[in-house]
Amino acid sequence: MTWLLDRLAAHARHQPRAVALEDAHGEITYSALHLRVARQAERLRAAGVRRLALAGGNSPAWVVADLAAQQLRIPVVPVPPFFSDEQRRHLMHEARLDHRYDTDGDQLTATGVAPASSGGPAKITFTSGSTGTPKGVCLDDDHLRRTVIALADALAPHAGARHLCVLPLATLLENVAGVYVPLWLGARVMLPDLASLGFNGSARLDPAAFAAALQQWRPHSVILVPELLRVLTMMAGQGVAPPPSLRFIAVGGGKVDPGLLTAARHLGLPVFEGYGLSECGSVVALNVPGADRPGSVGRVLPHARVRVDEHGEIHVRDAVMQGYLDQPAGDEWPTGDLGRLDADGFLYVHGRRKNLLITAFGRNVSPEWVETAFQVCTTVHGLVVQGDGEASLRAVVVPLPGADPHQLRAQIARVNEGLPDYARVTRIAIAEAPFTVNNGLATANGRPRRDAIAQRYPDSSFISVEDEHTEVSHVS
Repeated sequence: MTWLLDRLAAHARHQPRAVALEDAHGEITYSALHLRVARQAERLRAAGVRRLALAGGNSPAWVVADLAAQQLRIPVVPVPPFFSDEQRRHLMHEARLDHRYDTDGDQLTATGVAPASSGGPAKITFTSGSTGTPKGVCLDDDHLRRTVIALADALAPHAGARHLCVLPLATLLENVAGVYVPLWLGARVMLPDLASLGFNGSARLDPAAFAAALQQWRPHSVILVPELLRVLTMMAGQGVAPPPSLRFIAVGGGKVDPGLLTAARHLGLPVFEGYGLSECGSVVALNVPGADRPGSVGRVLPHARVRVDEHGEIHVRDAVMQGYLDQPAGDEWPTGDLGRLDADGFLYVHGRRKNLLITAFGRNVSPEWVETAFQVCTTVHGLVVQGDGEASLRAVVVPLPGADPHQLRAQIARVNEGLPDYARVTRIAIAEAPFTVNNGLATANGRPRRDAIAQRYPDSSFISVEDEHTEVSHVS
């Protein structure tokens, strides 16, 4: 990826004192970053690294190591911090990684794994499916370059000069859109430790600490998943205003309820929804100021082409991975997502084709569509909709700690009023704990394992939404 390194070298010449990276310990200018990357590249060269596993929390050292490997054209495989030990072992052997660099301890070690042959993809990012077995997505240099340039062109007028990374750098979206794009634009990437932002593991967040950290760092831009947007909106609704510095909040990684977007914007959050997937290099479509259509995931970016087939499935061309490891991909990628394109090129995503429910009355319902509608509920942490072949829908609900049962029922009823009758949730089961990897009810990247949830909560677990004896106080 010398295109990015050439760009950084130009920044080092033309704005040597501009800050490129910042964490709690200090700042690194573009001039200093150029030198650090060269020194780290020499270290990797001396160690004979051919394929590198890159582990550790968010930090300048992580970014420097990533760029140093690029300078040597060494394929990089980020190690997600939320992966289990078994998934990490699978990653090491599947990608044939001969060295691992843990930036937290500055430890570069040989793995003992037989190295892959020279060359190959620029980056291999592992994504986990519903079974929890990670798949290695191979991305070539040109694909990453075109993605970065398309995003940079779209964001340059809006995103400002201070980006705060709040997702793990091993997440392709943050790696590409949160690091490569700001560096391409000559902006500042701020990299605090995620624990200092209020994160505890991959599924728990202290909202007050998160809001305080945003005030401390004063970012111009951040990338959020829907749950983080919901938390930020909730805090703003309680009078904890976002920092006035914020200019652009990108939200992706899952469908966002238009009502939540409206509420967020009303409270002063400049939020814009986008869409992408690892197999397509992170971002395919994005709303931006002046080209914004709430309810859509944005206009398709110029480096990609999208079509919707006769079954309603979204297909992507021109922005497609090389393939999974040892499984080449074709020219077009069937995303598995259902949606539509309007006449102006804005893309709408309705849900996953494989999750489609067909009620006893023959109505097709995307569970993600219904689940998204409940994002406005301040008593609900999460919710999974079921009901294939049944007369009405039901949902397994994870309340927020301390949620009032009467308020929870009232909020569900209020959301139901805005849904068509066939899409309303009439029965609920209260989950005793959030869906996580540890209890087998979520994948490593946080998506619900629907089959496992259905087995854990059989039909006998459900009661009517209108049942006055609904108990939620035991949820933690």
